[in-house]
Amino acid sequence: MVKQRLQKIMASAGIDSRRNCEEIILSGVVKVNRKTVDTLPAFADTDTDEITVDGRKLRYAQKVYYLLNKPKGVICTNHDPQGRRKAIDFIKTSERIFCVGRLDADTTGAIILTNDTALANKLTHPKFGTEKTYLVGIKGKITAEAVEKLKKGIRLAERKTSPAKVKVLNSGYTRSSVQITISEGLNRQIRRMVIKTGYKVISLKRTQIGRLTVRGIGPGGFRKLTKSEIAYLKK
Repeated sequence: MVKQRLQKIMASAGIDSRRNCEEIILSGVVKVNRKTVDTLPAFADTDTDEITVDGRKLRYAQKVYYLLNKPKGVICTNHDPQGRRKAIDFIKTSERIFCVGRLDADTTGAIILTNDTALANKLTHPKFGTEKTYLVGIKGKITAEAVEKLKKGIRLAERKTSPAKVKVLNSGYTRSSVQITISEGLNRQIRRMVIKTGYKVISLKRTQIGRLTVRGIGPGGFRKLTKSEIAYLKK
C-alpha cells in the first residue's frame, strides 16, 4: 500500500492544480471510500481506494513505462529555462511522464521514464540497491591501482562510495574502456570517482539498469517496458 497526498492524486488525474485541489478538498466535495474528506493533510492509495469528486469517480492516469537511450546534450528535467531538449520530448504520450533519476547532459544511455511515482521512489532509494552499469571512456592507460580504488570505493565530498564492480574492457596508451557497475546514485558519481583516481572521462554511457539494457535501441530511440520487466522492477 502506497499512500500519496490526496491533492497530488487529484492533480495527476487532471482535476486542477495541486493548490486548487487543496481548496476543493476543504470545500467538502471529495470522498475517499464513501467518507467525506475535508481536512488536510489527507492521503489515499490509488491501488485500493475509491476517490470521488462531486460524486464522480476519479479516473487515475494509466501507468506507463519506457526505456530511452538518451542522446548527448539532452537533459532529464521536465522544465528547462534554457530551452534545451529534454528526455521527455522523445516520447509521445498523453500521460505526464518524468525521468527516474537523472543522467547529466553529457552522459548518454539508459533511463526509465514513467508516471509511476511509487516505482520511481523505489528505484532511486539507496536501500533497494538497484544496479546501474556504465561504459566509461577514460583518457590514458588505466592502472591496476586505479581499478582497485574504484572497486573498494572512493571518498567523495558526501561520503565514501560503496564497492563497485569494475571490468577493464580495453587499455591503451591514449584511451581505456572500463565497465563500472554501482548500486547507488550520487550526483555525477561515476565521473567524480574516475577523476579522484587521476583520470579524465572522455565518454560516459549507462548501458544497463538492473537487467534492462539499451541493446538494439539507437540514440534517441525508446521502447515500452514489457509486463515481465515492470514486474521485475517492482520486485
